[in-house]
Amino acid sequence: MSENPHTLFETWFAEARAAEPNDSEAMAVATVGADGQPSVRMVLLKGHDERGFVFYTNLESRKADELAAGPRAALLFHWKSLRRQVRIEGPVERVADAEGDAYFATRSRDSQLGAWASDQSRPLESRAIFEARYDAVRARFEGMEVPRPPHWSGYRVVPERIEFWQDRVHRLHERRLFVKREGGWDEGLLYP
Repeated sequence: MSENPHTLFETWFAEARAAEPNDSEAMAVATVGADGQPSVRMVLLKGHDERGFVFYTNLESRKADELAAGPRAALLFHWKSLRRQVRIEGPVERVADAEGDAYFATRSRDSQLGAWASDQSRPLESRAIFEARYDAVRARFEGMEVPRPPHWSGYRVVPERIEFWQDRVHRLHERRLFVKREGGWDEGLLYP
């Protein structure tokens, strides 16, 4: 088989972008808190290459707290229209500031302002409070470029394991597992 899992992912991801009606870049991110409690949520893939898979978030969010306590994560892409999924596991590292700045600059202005206004994952007494904070941030940056907040950046999941799952009839699915080894990847099959 000896295929590069990043090349295979790019092929599947391109097919998903063409076939999925919404959010082909949506992925579940699973983390574990210091108390051992797992947590999973949906985020958007914002970059991938041989170094790993990147998403962005508030650095004061629950997921960021959990990644600080245990810098490992699992990702799951599920492309229902293609009857495929990809599972990725590995350590997590912060992206460089320049990379975070570059991505932040591509976001819509409203999304940039929202990153300043939100205390992500913290209790919110009312929607009106959040909307007032957003309005205050919008006024603060009126007529200016919105810089990346210091509490907002990205994480890269550096894959150690990548599994490609393809649905087959009678639940005789195909599962290809790539495991990172010194100098490359080992590839094998798993029973469905």
